[in-house]
Amino acid sequence: MTSIRTTSPAGEISDADFDRFRSMFYRKTGIYFEDSKRYFVDKRLKERMKQTGHNLFKSYFTFMRFQASGEELQSLVNAMTVNETYFFREEYQFETMCRHLMDDLDSMRPSGEDLRIWSVPSSTGEEPYSIAIYLLEYWKGLDHRDVEIVSSDIDTSVLEHAKRGIYSKRSVQNIPLTVRQRYFTQKGNEFHLSPDIKESVTLCLANILGAEVPGRFRSFDLIYCRNLLIYFDDDSRRKAAQVLYDALKPGGYIFLGHSESMSRICSLFKIKKFGDVIVYQKPGFEGASR
Repeated sequence: MTSIRTTSPAGEISDADFDRFRSMFYRKTGIYFEDSKRYFVDKRLKERMKQTGHNLFKSYFTFMRFQASGEELQSLVNAMTVNETYFFREEYQFETMCRHLMDDLDSMRPSGEDLRIWSVPSSTGEEPYSIAIYLLEYWKGLDHRDVEIVSSDIDTSVLEHAKRGIYSKRSVQNIPLTVRQRYFTQKGNEFHLSPDIKESVTLCLANILGAEVPGRFRSFDLIYCRNLLIYFDDDSRRKAAQVLYDALKPGGYIFLGHSESMSRICSLFKIKKFGDVIVYQKPGFEGASR
């Protein structure tokens, strides 16, 4: 007589387990793992099961879901999110920011009002710190206009890395030597970011699809949301696009990653081109385009 297995063998993750986890993770984060990611997901789950002393997926899954502190869910999110970045990545967008967008935004906003930038996800800090360095180096408007930079991520471990501000040679290799020497101190193979730059960025934990985000993240003039939407399915992308739209002031701009397109997600934004660089703008500010 053939028996039907209702639980997975110790240390194994069944197809049903994978589907159950995938559905839960999607509800919590908006990130959907295709079947092609199965090996990656299984490997990370088994690592967390081992770390928490669970031999069976069912017992681990129950522990993770109902743990009062939520610490294990956060650890799992940290394990499942991929963070690969470096300073001055897709530098043409930083150039466009300083050559065109900041002057445009400066002309729109009342004198004395800070310009606000949101970088999401922050990853290990290279993007928001690149924004700060680029503005200091290449935007003369800082002489009369303050800029506030806020950066958020769903992963607590990368936020801690960003707060430490210590980077590898590979991470800083695209920064010109003279600029690097102004903002970093080299100690062996490590590059320590200037405290002034670290203090210029506010880092915070947030899920872009979390219920708290619309109330917390508002009135931004410029948003960098690069290489995040590619991890979402169509429904989550549309929800994220609405969050980003609501977070911008009228006339504000948003950068996406080079392989992403807002026009395929929603029709709320105007497409602007500066040379070969595509930027998306929230309508509603008369005379926002010059």
